[in-house]
Amino acid sequence: FRSTLKIRIKRSVWRFFMFGFIVALVSGALMSIQGVFNTEVTKQTGTWLTNSFVQFTGFLLCLVIWFFKERKKNPPIEILTVEPKYYLLGGVIGAFITFTVIAGMSALGPAKAVMLIVAAQLIVAYLIEVFGIFRVEKSGFDWMKLLGTGLFLAGIILFKARE
Repeated sequence: FRSTLKIRIKRSVWRFFMFGFIVALVSGALMSIQGVFNTEVTKQTGTWLTNSFVQFTGFLLCLVIWFFKERKKNPPIEILTVEPKYYLLGGVIGAFITFTVIAGMSALGPAKAVMLIVAAQLIVAYLIEVFGIFRVEKSGFDWMKLLGTGLFLAGIILFKARE
């Protein structure tokens, strides 16, 4: 019984990990595609009009999904109870993310911009974990993670070396 239980636990952990892994890969792919789309729309309209459209259409989609999946268990007033209040700045930050992705892709092209965006995400996320910023549980410093970040940055340098 114990060995069967251990196997089941290992399988469920593996499935959970794989789900997270796949979702993260899909997220990265969608961010790259969105960045290209937004940059192309900006060329035909303007940065802030594009950004407004992107945020508005995202808002509408989220509202529809919330209406069908969560409205009974998560009423709208619940958002006002979130603490600390600065956690609610995600939409504001999202607007600046959209702007900076558009600007970065326009200036550098999709591949270079995404590499630098991901590098910045990796470094900032690691610092947030190490120092426990924004009430995130501290993970502590890890030389292997630092080495991995260094190798990632070295890969960016290699990618750009042939230009």
